[in-house]
Order: sequence, then structure tokens, then C-alpha cells
Amino acid sequence: MGAPPDDAAVTPSITVPVTRHLNVARHPITEIGYIAQCRETLDRDGALVLDGFAAAATINEIVAQSAGRESEAFYANSTHNVYLTPMDDAFDVDHPRNRQVASTKGLIADDEIPADSPLRDIYDDPSFRSFLGGVFGIDEIHQYADDLSSINVHFAAEGMELGWHFDNSSFAVTMLLQAPEGGARFEHVPSVRDADAGDMAFDRVGGVLDGDEPVHTLDFEPGDLVLFRGRNAMHRVTPTKGDTTRILVVFAYNDRPGVSLSASAATTFYGRTP
Repeated sequence: MGAPPDDAAVTPSITVPVTRHLNVARHPITEIGYIAQCRETLDRDGALVLDGFAAAATINEIVAQSAGRESEAFYANSTHNVYLTPMDDAFDVDHPRNRQVASTKGLIADDEIPADSPLRDIYDDPSFRSFLGGVFGIDEIHQYADDLSSINVHFAAEGMELGWHFDNSSFAVTMLLQAPEGGARFEHVPSVRDADAGDMAFDRVGGVLDGDEPVHTLDFEPGDLVLFRGRNAMHRVTPTKGDTTRILVVFAYNDRPGVSLSASAATTFYGRTP
């Protein structure tokens, strides 16, 4: 997405710490017109990439804090269906409802993120949260109530991937921190189903899994902020290639307070409970 007009005003409500970390000249996140522009793009495409959202120095600082911690991450290597639900015996094992795909990633949880990390400055900033609420059309933005889920750093070394799936949440906020040498393409198929209507879209899901549906690739670089509606769009990340690990941060929010990840989900994603 291109830069806004040069005369776009940035209101003084942005705090000093987050101003240091973000390119607010290119992305004036408190500008009403800019928020509307971003929302229009997201509603039209189902995804929004804000290029150069974070300052290069900030990305370098975060990578320096994170890159040496791959061995500390919890690594999950699992298979799952695209709905991220248990198998259903009412369907055959090769039915789109039950077909299994592979996902592998390493993850550092929120309680392992340093207190002085720029990730916390960005995540906690009221102006950033207000911006996200405006773009996603959500009245309130809240952090998770547990100690694990709010900020996560993901590692994907060579061969690691995320299989085709739908998100359980209505929106996702991510930022690439370090790009690999190859692979790790973010691929998605928009508007496969209407989850709110209970649509399972078995035929289209099967078509995506069989390679019969056109697939879109979302391109982004370190420092780009990606906003994505993944509840109705199938998406995956192809296997990483090369010696450089892909590092990504996920900023996880809710539209209501007091939400915690379930104990079973926490064990699956983090290998432990809060």
C-alpha cells in the first residue's frame, strides 16, 4: 500500500515510544482518512500489507533479541484438518472434513518476551490498538487474559511449514521479522466459506487441497505489518528453504476482555499451560 499524501496530519496522541518504532510519516495510524483507506483495502481484499510499518532499527533490535533463542522455542510437529478440529467419524478419513495436513513451527510465548522489547511498546500502545479497531471495524481491542498468547514469536527453519487451515479468530495481526532465503510463501484462497453461517464448504475445501482452486500469494518483507481475515479464507505457509530461519511475530487480540486460551490449546501450541 502506498504512502499517504505528504500533508496528512499525525495527531499528537501517538506516544513517544511507539513513534520511535513505527514509520508514522508513511503510516499515520491516528489519521481518520488513513484508517478508512486501510479498512477499504482490507474489506475488498481480505488482507492488507502495510509496507515498512516498523522502522528498520526496531526490526534489527527485535531480531537481535530473538534470533539466538530458537533452541528455547517449543516446537510442534503435528497434523490437523483445515478446520483445526478433531476428526469426525461421520466422514471418511479422506473427506475434506478429515483430511490431514502438516504444520511445524517453533514458538516463544508472551511470558518469554523481554519486558523491554519493542514488541511490547507496539502491542500495548493505545494508538496502535485504536488503529486496529478502526481497520477491522471492532469497538474494543483487548489482550489475552493468560500469560502465553498475546505476543508470540514464531520460528520456521528449513523444511518447516504451516498446512492449509482456517483461523478460529476473526482477524490476525502479524509482522515478518526475518525473511528466509526461499520458500515460506504465504498462500491464501479468499472467501472459501461463511463461518458465521456455519458453512463448511466441503467442495471448495477439497478443491483447494487437490490444487484445483486458484491460489493468491501475499508478498511482504521484514517490517511490513499484515492484517488478515483468516476465518473464511483458507491459507498456508509453504516450507522454508535455506539456512536462514523465518521469524515472525503474531500480535493476538480479542474483541472482548477476559479471554484465555484453553488448557488443551495451550498444551498444543506451547507445550504447557499458563
